[in-house]
Amino acid sequence: MEYTEIQDMLDFIAASPTSFQAVEQLKARLTEAGYEEQMESAAWTLTPGGRYFTIRNHSSLLAWQMPETLDQLSFNIVASHSDAPTFKLKPNAVICENGYLKLNTEGYGGMLCSTWMDRPLGLAGRVIVREGEQIVSRYLNIERPLLTIPSLAIHMNREANTNASYNAQKDMLPLIGLGSEPFDMKVLLAEELGIAQADVLSFDLYLTCLQKGYVWGRHHEFISSPHLDDLQCAYTTLQGFLQGHSRRSLNVYCCFDNEEVGSRTRQGAASTFLIDTLRRILSAVQLKEEELQRALASSLMISADNAHAVHPNVPEKSDPTNRVYLNQGIVIKYNANQSYTSDAISSALFVELCRQAGVKTQYFTNRSDLKGGGTLGSISTSQVSIASVDIGLPQLAMHSCNETAGVEDSAAMIRAIKQFYSTHRCMPEEGVLIQQAD
Repeated sequence: MEYTEIQDMLDFIAASPTSFQAVEQLKARLTEAGYEEQMESAAWTLTPGGRYFTIRNHSSLLAWQMPETLDQLSFNIVASHSDAPTFKLKPNAVICENGYLKLNTEGYGGMLCSTWMDRPLGLAGRVIVREGEQIVSRYLNIERPLLTIPSLAIHMNREANTNASYNAQKDMLPLIGLGSEPFDMKVLLAEELGIAQADVLSFDLYLTCLQKGYVWGRHHEFISSPHLDDLQCAYTTLQGFLQGHSRRSLNVYCCFDNEEVGSRTRQGAASTFLIDTLRRILSAVQLKEEELQRALASSLMISADNAHAVHPNVPEKSDPTNRVYLNQGIVIKYNANQSYTSDAISSALFVELCRQAGVKTQYFTNRSDLKGGGTLGSISTSQVSIASVDIGLPQLAMHSCNETAGVEDSAAMIRAIKQFYSTHRCMPEEGVLIQQAD
């Protein structure tokens, strides 16, 4: 991958500190590429070959390319997610104790707590404000060092390096200033937005790591950045989507919110957002439920969410025969208990796509004595019954404030997803799938 492409991805991630900004970035890139927004609250008029997207809750986005013909219709769907583990501000957030001003937060997702300490932190998300007779969302991204979570000196905690544990209500509250009286958080938000304090109504705000992404290593082998899980996949699958084209398949790009907290929100992968959108697309071109079900039977969904590479210092935490390596290709994820949706058929289809694209693949499974996490695939397919494969890019330090991946793997993902979006699939009979360039 060329340096300019890597830098573009890192710039995209830096501009996306929360799911709200991530979707704004996706919207800007789609609009620049000629895609038209379709509001969920409005009627849709779609044309063959048209390019469209829709947004829910400002934090989840679906985009699609209308095929030129509706004969033998199938769907090519790729899903990633826009959120990452962090800390969310509570209402009435300011705490005044011992001359310090702190913010009351709670954990969002499963973060590595220690990586958030002793570093400059910002604040980002959305603020709901009054503008005349309207209530509107304003996006906020305070990129200057505003906060820090100070650790306790080793002189006061002799077990800090041997028995560390963190109480989210006590140990992880960020420091914002000095004072003997609490202040109203709305004062700060009004100053940042340039509006009256009375017009600040509510907010969804999160702590952000201010570290910018960078390339490093003896031969520039690595990239490190916040939010590689999963904005690396969100970016690379978008690039593949914009570069791919199918004459007969309806290409769909998904970026869902709230994966890190279970996806069970109206904008999460467990919602009806995807199936609602597919039904509306087909309804707009006068196709009925029968055509939808037939199309789904020949379709494939790719769930793209990063995977654990073998750790340089703790390799025994990886499966003994399915170890994942940086810069060695896209990871196909398996789990016997169906935390991942990959099976023999869906993985074979994906391996064949990668072969055609000249991309290497590798396999991930958890050790049999370790329980791993789940991801979008099994959640999405509970709402949309469709063949699915779970994949990802290899990385280290998942859910750290600053994660690490290989510099080459992003280009591999773009090529593979472009190939996927340039194919058509049909199922002439049960157990027989034909996948061909379109």
